Amino acid sequence: MMGFTTRCWRKRLSQCAAGTVALLWALLALAGAIEPKSVKLEREEGGLVLDADFAIDLGPRLSEAVRRGVPLEFRLEFTLARKRWYWIDEHLASRVLRQRLSFNALTRQYRVTTGGFAQNFATLEEALAALARVRRWPVAEKIELAANETYLAALRLSLDHGLLPKPLQVDALADREWRIEAKTSSWSFTLADLP
Repeated sequence: MMGFTTRCWRKRLSQCAAGTVALLWALLALAGAIEPKSVKLEREEGGLVLDADFAIDLGPRLSEAVRRGVPLEFRLEFTLARKRWYWIDEHLASRVLRQRLSFNALTRQYRVTTGGFAQNFATLEEALAALARVRRWPVAEKIELAANETYLAALRLSLDHGLLPKPLQVDALADREWRIEAKTSSWSFTLADLP
């Protein structure tokens, strides 16, 4: 009798463990993510301009929040440094671009606002595609790059949780579904690498 009970409990424990693992994987899949797909840095009239594409997945909770009228603020950050072997890297330039994704319930349109420029879209997918595409963004103006130096660049697009409405900021801290995992694209280059 004891052997049968032990086997029964072992079987139930292994089923619970498998269920817990499946639930954790499902919760991880619900969280959103922003991942850089391509980045291109070019020289132009004494400065540098950037083209970038991102893959943006808001996840179900944030997608529903936008549909209900909660605006989402995004922050695109670029940094440029000169690599030095004898000291910490020298900071050369940094830029921040703020973008806002919102939904207008009266017109049933999504809006992406970048600075003073706004575009309307019929679907969330179209709005996210526009948000994920950056073209000819001036990231470093009037900068002199030496031919024999190595430079370090980093680019990151992230959701700015600090600009969510106050009650949702608390949810963003406690609930994984309100967070978006944002990956940073970092690379090194020399002047000869730039087109």
